[in-house]
Amino acid sequence: MEVMSEPQPSHISSLKTGLACRCPRCGQGPLLKGFLTIRDSCPDCGLDYGFADPADGPAFFGMSLVGVLGMIAFMIFEFTVRPPVWVHMVVTLPLLALACLAVLRPLKGWLVAEQYVHKAAEATFSSVGGHGEGSPWKGGDRR
Repeated sequence: MEVMSEPQPSHISSLKTGLACRCPRCGQGPLLKGFLTIRDSCPDCGLDYGFADPADGPAFFGMSLVGVLGMIAFMIFEFTVRPPVWVHMVVTLPLLALACLAVLRPLKGWLVAEQYVHKAAEATFSSVGGHGEGSPWKGGDRR
Protein backbone atom coordinates (compact mmCIF):
# COMPACT_ATOMS: atom_id res chain seq x y z
CA MET A 1 0.00 0.00 0.00
CA GLU A 2 1.47 3.31 -1.11
CA VAL A 3 1.16 6.29 1.19
CA MET A 4 0.43 9.49 -0.67
CA SER A 5 2.28 12.54 0.55
CA GLU A 6 1.08 16.06 0.00
CA PRO A 7 2.57 17.38 -3.24
CA GLN A 8 4.83 20.35 -2.72
CA PRO A 9 4.00 23.40 -4.81
CA SER A 10 6.63 24.34 -7.34
CA HIS A 11 6.88 28.01 -6.38
CA ILE A 12 3.21 28.75 -6.99
CA SER A 13 2.39 32.37 -6.24
CA SER A 14 -0.45 32.72 -3.74
CA LEU A 15 -1.26 36.11 -5.25
CA LYS A 16 -1.60 34.77 -8.81
CA THR A 17 -3.56 31.65 -7.87
CA GLY A 18 -5.70 33.58 -5.42
CA LEU A 19 -6.64 36.37 -7.79
CA ALA A 20 -7.39 33.76 -10.47
CA CYS A 21 -9.55 31.83 -7.92
CA ARG A 22 -7.53 28.65 -8.43
CA CYS A 23 -6.46 25.94 -5.99
CA PRO A 24 -3.68 27.25 -3.72
CA ARG A 25 -1.82 23.90 -3.86
CA CYS A 26 -1.86 22.93 -7.54
CA GLY A 27 -2.84 26.23 -9.14
CA GLN A 28 -5.13 24.44 -11.60
CA GLY A 29 -8.44 23.45 -10.02
CA PRO A 30 -11.20 26.00 -9.43
CA LEU A 31 -11.56 27.30 -5.89
CA LEU A 32 -15.10 28.65 -6.11
CA LYS A 33 -18.38 27.32 -7.40
CA GLY A 34 -20.98 29.91 -8.24
CA PHE A 35 -20.15 33.48 -7.37
CA LEU A 36 -18.64 33.18 -3.86
CA THR A 37 -19.18 29.62 -2.61
CA ILE A 38 -15.97 27.74 -1.79
CA ARG A 39 -15.86 24.18 -3.16
CA ASP A 40 -15.46 21.23 -0.80
CA SER A 41 -12.21 20.16 -2.44
CA CYS A 42 -10.06 20.70 -5.51
CA PRO A 43 -11.19 18.53 -8.43
CA ASP A 44 -7.60 18.32 -9.75
CA CYS A 45 -5.38 17.59 -6.73
CA GLY A 46 -8.01 16.74 -4.10
CA LEU A 47 -7.03 19.42 -1.57
CA ASP A 48 -9.75 19.69 1.07
CA TYR A 49 -10.86 23.31 1.34
CA GLY A 50 -12.18 22.78 4.88
CA PHE A 51 -9.46 25.08 6.21
CA ALA A 52 -10.74 28.02 4.15
CA ASP A 53 -12.72 30.60 6.09
CA PRO A 54 -12.05 34.14 4.90
CA ALA A 55 -15.23 35.34 6.70
CA ASP A 56 -15.90 39.03 5.98
CA GLY A 57 -12.33 39.77 4.90
CA PRO A 58 -13.05 40.03 1.16
CA ALA A 59 -15.98 42.39 1.72
CA PHE A 60 -14.00 44.57 4.13
CA PHE A 61 -10.91 44.82 1.93
CA GLY A 62 -13.01 45.25 -1.21
CA MET A 63 -15.11 48.07 0.20
CA SER A 64 -12.02 49.74 1.66
CA LEU A 65 -10.10 49.54 -1.61
CA VAL A 66 -13.03 50.64 -3.77
CA GLY A 67 -13.99 53.27 -1.21
CA VAL A 68 -10.59 54.95 -1.22
CA LEU A 69 -10.01 54.73 -4.98
CA GLY A 70 -13.65 55.52 -5.72
CA MET A 71 -13.57 58.59 -3.52
CA ILE A 72 -10.45 59.84 -5.28
CA ALA A 73 -12.14 59.33 -8.66
CA PHE A 74 -15.36 60.90 -7.35
CA MET A 75 -13.54 64.00 -6.14
CA ILE A 76 -11.62 64.39 -9.41
CA PHE A 77 -14.88 64.03 -11.35
CA GLU A 78 -16.71 66.41 -9.04
CA PHE A 79 -14.09 69.17 -9.10
CA THR A 80 -13.31 69.01 -12.83
CA VAL A 81 -16.73 68.39 -14.41
CA ARG A 82 -19.06 69.68 -11.65
CA PRO A 83 -22.01 67.48 -12.66
CA PRO A 84 -25.44 67.75 -11.03
CA VAL A 85 -26.22 65.41 -8.12
CA TRP A 86 -28.47 63.17 -10.23
CA VAL A 87 -25.45 62.26 -12.42
CA HIS A 88 -23.69 60.89 -9.33
CA MET A 89 -26.79 58.90 -8.40
CA VAL A 90 -27.12 57.44 -11.90
CA VAL A 91 -23.43 56.95 -12.74
CA THR A 92 -21.16 57.08 -9.70
CA LEU A 93 -23.22 55.03 -7.24
CA PRO A 94 -23.77 52.07 -9.63
CA LEU A 95 -20.10 52.14 -10.65
CA LEU A 96 -19.00 51.94 -7.02
CA ALA A 97 -21.43 49.07 -6.32
CA LEU A 98 -20.24 47.15 -9.41
CA ALA A 99 -16.61 47.73 -8.47
CA CYS A 100 -17.26 46.31 -4.97
CA LEU A 101 -18.83 43.20 -6.50
CA ALA A 102 -16.05 42.85 -9.08
CA VAL A 103 -13.28 42.62 -6.48
CA LEU A 104 -15.04 40.14 -4.15
CA ARG A 105 -14.09 36.94 -6.00
CA PRO A 106 -10.38 37.74 -6.50
CA LEU A 107 -10.01 38.95 -2.91
CA LYS A 108 -11.73 35.85 -1.54
CA GLY A 109 -9.44 33.63 -3.64
CA TRP A 110 -6.37 35.53 -2.48
CA LEU A 111 -7.34 35.33 1.22
CA VAL A 112 -7.95 31.57 0.95
CA ALA A 113 -4.60 31.11 -0.80
CA GLU A 114 -2.88 33.07 1.97
CA GLN A 115 -4.62 30.94 4.61
CA TYR A 116 -3.25 27.84 2.88
CA VAL A 117 0.28 29.16 2.48
CA HIS A 118 0.53 30.37 6.07
CA LYS A 119 -1.36 27.37 7.50
CA ALA A 120 -3.79 29.74 9.22
CA ALA A 121 -6.16 28.12 11.69
CA GLU A 122 -8.81 29.20 14.14
CA ALA A 123 -7.37 30.50 17.38
CA THR A 124 -7.34 28.11 20.32
CA PHE A 125 -7.00 29.22 23.90
CA SER A 126 -5.91 27.20 26.88
CA SER A 127 -6.02 28.06 30.53
CA VAL A 128 -2.88 27.89 32.62
CA GLY A 129 -4.85 27.64 35.83
CA GLY A 130 -7.60 29.31 37.76
CA HIS A 131 -8.15 33.04 37.82
CA GLY A 132 -5.30 34.69 39.65
CA GLU A 133 -3.42 31.53 40.60
CA GLY A 134 0.27 32.30 40.67
CA SER A 135 -0.31 36.01 40.19
CA PRO A 136 1.80 38.30 42.37
CA TRP A 137 -1.20 40.58 42.70
CA LYS A 138 -3.41 37.99 44.45
CA GLY A 139 -1.41 37.08 47.49
CA GLY A 140 1.31 35.33 45.53
CA ASP A 141 4.99 36.17 45.54
CA ARG A 142 5.25 39.92 46.34
CA ARG A 143 8.85 41.02 46.19
